[in-house]
Amino acid sequence: MSSELDDLGHGHSPAAWVCVIVMLVAFVVGTVALFVDSWPAFWVGVAILLVGAALGPILAKAGYGVNGPKYQPKGH
Repeated sequence: MSSELDDLGHGHSPAAWVCVIVMLVAFVVGTVALFVDSWPAFWVGVAILLVGAALGPILAKAGYGVNGPKYQPKGH
């Protein structure tokens, strides 16, 4: 049962990290905006979330995803 999908690196790639970090920042911005009752800031958080969601696939296609040419996994 061997295939090229056996070890995908569990998402430990620059593309995955950037995507997750940007989306976490977006959730923080949105949460703070709701606490201070600022709807424009909330929508900025939503926009950041959408950018973060798009960055993962974009960076993966640019070679920074798992098994991409620009990704160098670190050994344990």
